[in-house]
Parts: sequence; C-alpha cells; structure tokens
Amino acid sequence: MKSLSNNNLIILLRKGDITAFDAIYHKYCHRVYQFVFRYLKQDEDTEEIVQEVFVKIWQSREKIDVYSSFESFLFTIAYNTTISLLRKRITETKSLQYLKSVQEVFDTVSVVDEIQFKELNQQVRLLLDKLTPRQREIYDLSREEGLTHREIAEHLNISENTVKNHLVSTLKFLKSNIDNGLIINALFLTLFV
Repeated sequence: MKSLSNNNLIILLRKGDITAFDAIYHKYCHRVYQFVFRYLKQDEDTEEIVQEVFVKIWQSREKIDVYSSFESFLFTIAYNTTISLLRKRITETKSLQYLKSVQEVFDTVSVVDEIQFKELNQQVRLLLDKLTPRQREIYDLSREEGLTHREIAEHLNISENTVKNHLVSTLKFLKSNIDNGLIINALFLTLFV
C-alpha cells in the first residue's frame, strides 16, 4: 500500500478499502495532529479531534473527489472540526460565566437553588427525548456541536431553511412545555435559546 500513489489510495478508500484508509491515516495523522495542536494547545483534545477527523473521512469517503486535492479536503475537515470544538468551548465558558453571575444574584435573594436548576435541566432532557429523531439530530448539532445552520444543512444534505424551521419548532415545543415559573423560563431562555 505504501508504494501506491495518493490518487490510487483515494480510489481504494472510496470503495471502502480499510487498508487504504489505514495507509492514509498513517501518512497524514501526524500532520493533522500538528495542525490541530496549533489551535488547541492540548494533547487530549487534539488527539480526540484527529480521531474525529479520520472518522469523518471514512464516513464521507464516497464524496471524496479523486481529482481534487485530498490534503485540502482533509485539512478543511480538520479546521472545521477544531473550530466547532473551540466554538463549543467558548459557548460553554460564556454560559458558565453568565450562570455564575446569575447564580450570585439568585443566591443573594434566595430565589433559585441548585435543586430547581437540576429539575429544569432534567425537564429539558426529558422534553428533548420527545423530539422526532431529525429534530433531535439538528438540535444536538446546533446546541451540542456548535455547528451553524449552513454546516448542519451540508452535513445532513438538507436546506438551511429546513434546519432553521426544525430549530424554531423545537424551541417552541420546549418553551411551551417548560414549567411557567418566571425565573425558570428566564433560565431556560438564557441557557437554551
């Protein structure tokens, strides 16, 4: 396999040849690691992203254009996956900072305690389980993975408008089924909308 050209490896990969995939993995994994590490500066996260990149390569192997630059395709996936993780971390950090500031206010006035927050979180998780599989998939890609509407549309091979419509109906469903307490609704809106 090592003697095969990149084009021949890609052709075999497109056909589902695991040996070709292994050869490509060993050829590029170190370079992808270095590329991702420049952004993340953490071994564990970088290793996770490298694995995710090659899983995505395998999953989208049939879409790889033999006549285009494989490296460009590979590093675009690596970049997008890295940026998605960074976006998610930034969102998590902002949410935590906001929650801390809100929690300080709530602690001062003794309005919301940890038990109510856990109940709200549990209620939202139960409601998410009632979504259709497509709504849940789009919600998770948007809120958990941090993908944009365009990225979700490309990932699922649907229109951006369809993504937006699913998210709007999902959020309406969640809002209409959350307990009506003013503070719980405010928390819900800041956390999930």
